[in-house]
Amino acid sequence: MSNAPSNKEDDSTSNIEEGTLLLLGSQNSGKTSIGLRLSERDEQAKPTTALEYTYSRLSRGAKLTRDVLHIWELGGGTSLTKLLEVPINPSTLFSLSIGIVIDLSQPEVMWVTLETLLQALNLRLDQVFKEIGSSNTDLTNMLKRQAMKRIGDDHRDIDMLNPFPVPLVIIGSKYDIFQDKFDSEKRKVICKTLRFLAHINGAALHFCSTKIDGLMQRTRALLAMSAFPATLSKQNDSKEKKVLLDHNKPVIVPFGMDSMEMIGSPLLPAGDISQVTARTPLELWKNSYTSFFPQQSSAAPLRQEDPTSDPQYSEPTIDAVRRQRDEELERYRRLAEQRAEDAAKKGLQAHVQA
Repeated sequence: MSNAPSNKEDDSTSNIEEGTLLLLGSQNSGKTSIGLRLSERDEQAKPTTALEYTYSRLSRGAKLTRDVLHIWELGGGTSLTKLLEVPINPSTLFSLSIGIVIDLSQPEVMWVTLETLLQALNLRLDQVFKEIGSSNTDLTNMLKRQAMKRIGDDHRDIDMLNPFPVPLVIIGSKYDIFQDKFDSEKRKVICKTLRFLAHINGAALHFCSTKIDGLMQRTRALLAMSAFPATLSKQNDSKEKKVLLDHNKPVIVPFGMDSMEMIGSPLLPAGDISQVTARTPLELWKNSYTSFFPQQSSAAPLRQEDPTSDPQYSEPTIDAVRRQRDEELERYRRLAEQRAEDAAKKGLQAHVQA
């Protein structure tokens, strides 16, 4: 750091890496518990109301310094995706990884949750890439190369996939409830569908439970590793990767370790004609999954115009309240950014003083 008081402190911080992890997903799915494990805080998990920030200092490998992991958690399920602009911005893009936590015990909202969040994430990432524009094409190209490397440039399905530009981990939480709640056939539908969605997005897939310590430890290690490109690259090059595809066991699929052939075709109820009406593989899988598990709600298209801006629906009293809420949300967003910057500075200062 240029303002460090001595060369010794310069040396101590020069090897510190910083990663950014964004956790989002189903309401009450265990995102906070996972974040607490990552930050090594021994406290009771509380519901996340909007967007919360913390950081963790991680010892990795033989390094003497402890790297900094910035952890953002988005609450509200799919309702607060506007706040994604705080953790996803040009300054975090290179060090960003994302964990989407899906409640395995609630398959009736699983597809709509994943679909809505993936659309929102892609929309925000597109906006950031436009902000970067031609000023940093090297960064854009590097992220694309890293995305391809995560799944393998020679993967048999390479032409069928659309790898996420940053490391993406889909976490199936509450596995302990899932394995007891559903019969083998329903577990198979859920597992195959999640494997397909993870695979086409170039994501890793990992089932976990707060009540099964081994799975939580693996989840913590995977998310921490995904936040640091060098460590993730070494892991991808490793030949020793644990892969578990059996739907009667906790599924574990590292980056690039699945295939369309191994996943197989989607299961369809007898007499279902959705295979005839589906126009794309994604639509076929959606039809299949929702035939078994009709979704409780559907997210509105993210790119449609906001009907509240239409003059024909004008209601002065309601509009005034809405403007007030929008202003409060914007103040919260700015406050969250400031708190994150202050906490990050404190974390780095702690390294210097250690």
